[in-house]
Amino acid sequence: MRALICKEHGPPESLVIEETDDPTAGKGEVVIDVHAAGINFPDILVFAGKYQVRFDPPFIPGYEASGVISELGDGASRFSVGDKVIVTPMGGAFAERIAVDENQVFPLPELLSFEQGAGFPIAYCTSYHALKQCAQLKPGESILVLGAAGGVGTTAVEIAKSMGARVIAAASTNEKLEFAKSVGADETINYSEVPLKEAVKELTEGRGADVVYDPVGGDLAEQALRSTAWHGRYLVVGFASGNIPKFPANLALLKEASIIGVFWGQWAAVDPAGHIANIREMISLLIEGKIAPRITAAYDLDDYVQAYEDVAERRITGKTVFRIRRS
Repeated sequence: MRALICKEHGPPESLVIEETDDPTAGKGEVVIDVHAAGINFPDILVFAGKYQVRFDPPFIPGYEASGVISELGDGASRFSVGDKVIVTPMGGAFAERIAVDENQVFPLPELLSFEQGAGFPIAYCTSYHALKQCAQLKPGESILVLGAAGGVGTTAVEIAKSMGARVIAAASTNEKLEFAKSVGADETINYSEVPLKEAVKELTEGRGADVVYDPVGGDLAEQALRSTAWHGRYLVVGFASGNIPKFPANLALLKEASIIGVFWGQWAAVDPAGHIANIREMISLLIEGKIAPRITAAYDLDDYVQAYEDVAERRITGKTVFRIRRS
């Protein structure tokens, strides 16, 4: 099978596509013929050996995918050959086939394509966990979403709206803000044109945002924290800007604000029952039409350098995926 392989830590250009052995299903495992796999900004950190979970080369990256089950290992009983599924492996999705424990697999909802299924797990699970368990977002509260047109930002807008919140979307261009409005944002801020804190203050009549969802980090982070309301919750989701912010502690003190880290993958491992409950609730939202994965770019695996250049430069709105095989 063909696979995208990281043979040494470095930029995306250092990866290679090679033929490698097909996997076989071990005890309790299934083999999945991968049709599409999700692309995420943290992949770039994984390639460079700078992610919080380090993988030693050589390895096949890729942490969310969709496809069709082609083989069952001994003891695997949850699925049948031919089932369409979504998988969240700890690597290996950027290949034509992958073997995983069947507990890492769940059915592909009928209303989703393979590309939508591949773009569903990480972004939606991260945002749902962030807003439900971490922020405990309540109906009527206001939420400021930074990077609101990106892969996770878009899902945060959708999910916050489904929870009854007032969503303020912040992004660097008017085009991105129009995209955020199309997925449900109530208000928008172009932070390349106006100061973020003052804009939030004006939109909230001086109160500030109850929750800040920040997958960007960098220079905007302190402004966003200063934009919180009394007892505001600032969610540390990621650092798409490339810079990890350092906050003056007095900012949290002055508003009794909370700075909350969001690490969905680790939480799902610690609380698998809670993770499964979240997935069931999100599937209900899919069926109700309240959320819908928006795949705005799909790349052939051979175009991986261009794909990650577009992601790193934040040229993409919505979610991006690799097409591993044609459906």
